[in-house]
This record gives sequence, C-alpha cells and structure tokens, in this order.
Amino acid sequence: MLDPMLIMLILVIASALLFDYVNGFHDTANAIATCVSTRALSIRSAIFMAAILNFAGAMISTKVAATIGKGIVDAKDVTQMVVLAGIAGAIIWDLITWYWGLPSSSSHAIIGGIMGAVIAHSGTAALHWAGLKKIILALVISPIAGTILGFAFMVIMLWSFRNVAPHGLNRGFRKLQILSAAFMAFSHGTADAQKSMGVITMALLSYGSIQTFEVPTWVKIACAVAMGLGTAGGGWRIIKTVGKDFVKLQPVHGFCVETASAGVILGAASFGMPVSTTHVITSSILGVGLSKRLTAVNWNVAYRILWAWVLTIPASAIVAFIVFQVLNPILGK
Repeated sequence: MLDPMLIMLILVIASALLFDYVNGFHDTANAIATCVSTRALSIRSAIFMAAILNFAGAMISTKVAATIGKGIVDAKDVTQMVVLAGIAGAIIWDLITWYWGLPSSSSHAIIGGIMGAVIAHSGTAALHWAGLKKIILALVISPIAGTILGFAFMVIMLWSFRNVAPHGLNRGFRKLQILSAAFMAFSHGTADAQKSMGVITMALLSYGSIQTFEVPTWVKIACAVAMGLGTAGGGWRIIKTVGKDFVKLQPVHGFCVETASAGVILGAASFGMPVSTTHVITSSILGVGLSKRLTAVNWNVAYRILWAWVLTIPASAIVAFIVFQVLNPILGK
C-alpha cells in the first residue's frame, strides 16, 4: 500500500503541472497576441514558436523559483495540503479570468493562493512579510516600467523613421516583429514556468525528498514541458482582448511592445523577481497606445483589466483558504 504522504506529494506535483499548463494557455497572449493581431504570424505559427521558446526559457534559470519557494513562508509552515490548496486557488482564478477573457496575472494568482493556504493552516504570523513586500513591490513596479519603456520605444521609432512612409515601415517591422515575439516568448518562459518549479520544490522539501531548496533537473523539465504544451493549447479569448480590443496595433507598435516587455521581464528574472508577464506586456501596449493619443486606448477594456489585477491576489487567496478548509479534514494534514 502506498504511503498516504507519497500519494499527497504526487497529487501536489500533478496539480502544479496542471497549473503550469493552465498558465501556458492563459498567458499565450503575452507572447503572441501582438504579432497575431498585426498579421506578422499566423495563429498556428505563433503558438508553435511560443511553445518552443517558452520551453527553452524555462530551462535557463531557477532564481524566480527560489523566490517563490522561499520568500513567502518558512518551510516548517508548509505542508502538502498547503501547497495543494494554494495551487488550487491559483488554477481556479486563472480559469475564471480566462473564461471572461481577462489577462490577469498567474504570478499574482500563485502568490495569493499560497498566502491564503498558509493563513488557513498557520495564521498570518507564518507569512514572510519582508519577502512578500519585495515580491509585491516588483509586481507593482513592473507595469510602470512596461508603460514607460513601451512609450519611449514608440517615440524613438516614430522619430527615427519619421520620413518613411507608414506602409513601408510596417512591412519592414512585420519581419522584425517575428524576432521580438520570439524574444518575448523566451522571456516569458524564464519567468512563468519557474512558479511551479518553486512550489513543487517546496513540496519535495516538505516531504523530505530533498534537504535543501534546490530545483531538481526533472522538475525543470516537467514544468517546461507543461508550460510548452499549455502554450500550444492557445488562449484565444485573452489573445483577442490583448491583441485587438485594448489598442489597435501595427507591426511597428507590436515590435516596440514585445521588445520593451521582454527587456523588463528578463531584467527582473535575472534578480529572481517574479514579475507578472501579463502586467508587463499589457502595460507596454498601454504605453504604445498613449504615444499615439489617449483615445487610441480602449479605456473600458483597460478598466476591466485593472480590476482583474486588483482582485487577483485577494481572490485567489480566498479560494485557496476555502479549499484548504474543505480538503484538510478529508485528506489530513
């Protein structure tokens, strides 16, 4: 008969990989919405490219995984049920926002989920407020950086190519946008797949399979594959919101959005800061739209996106808290 704790560990790992898969199709829009909307790539080609490069990006670093796994709570306050309930909170919120076509943050969702589950298990005293402050600060600053860089890149491009006819400019940037979309997809993998790496490693440490917080190679590969497969599944609803409804984009705009976003994400990942790729690229689109005129932005869509951002951490925390209270008496601590 299998050890109940081992069964719980397997369930946690399966749930974390499911979260990575959901994260992949939920956040497909981060990498490819702009190049699809400008017709630089077909949807099928864009998703295939994003899936491959998401996988590659997920394999290069574990700094973000370490921040997620060690920056929120102490290992002694984490049980398998805490991790399972935290993942469940994140998955449920991701599916809700996907259904409504809202590009919410999977980073916020998993952080909120873990917070809610830990509070249900040990109370607020178990939280690492210093680590959470750093994480939340990064998640707040990154959209501001994305907006500024998107705006600045667009202004530079408009000034640099002010004497080029719009048709010729967009024809050239349609090809360059393929490269910028690839850069964005790679950077997305470096950030988002590591969230599940962090929670799986946290679960392995709680179970006793490992003695120190170090992401095993098989965990890296499994999370990278799950993210790639999820990306290949596509997130059509959110692609439409980000790529078409928010700001109308031409190839030169898409190039600026993707380049600015990828720069912010890779810079943050190098410091182990789990920024929201969703927030960064959406804010970069906002910056590019503002460089044109205020009316270039669909502010009704912007308000919907903003509310999804504001609600994600508390909503996923509440869901995780409820899941813990329901499952803990059934599956045990």
